[in-house]
Amino acid sequence: MTDPRPLLPEDKRTPAATEAMKGFHRDIVDQVRAAVEKDAVVVVGMAQNPVVKRVRQTLEQANIPFTYLEYGSYFGMWKQRLAIKLWSGWPTFPQVFVRGVLVGGFDDTRKALEDGSFKKLLGS
Repeated sequence: MTDPRPLLPEDKRTPAATEAMKGFHRDIVDQVRAAVEKDAVVVVGMAQNPVVKRVRQTLEQANIPFTYLEYGSYFGMWKQRLAIKLWSGWPTFPQVFVRGVLVGGFDDTRKALEDGSFKKLLGS
């Protein structure tokens, strides 16, 4: 495994920058965190995105219940979605979580369903 994605160390930020980072759409990040901690499967997405729609359909066809959180579309809420990306470290939507673990996007979810690792994470 490679080293984690590098982040700018706190000692290389001013206190004001650190506070701004902590507060950047914190309400949205807290909503996602709460769902990821509480629900077995969470899909975070956006309206009008065909890949988000595909992952939802794939989970429905596999009879896997999930919580869906939608934040805007191509025309709105991009800053809120950016805050989610900064929190998770995942660059795109959808973002699929199983028992608090980030699986990834559509391709990653499909592969995990095919190889059984999704159900293993789910504990079924």
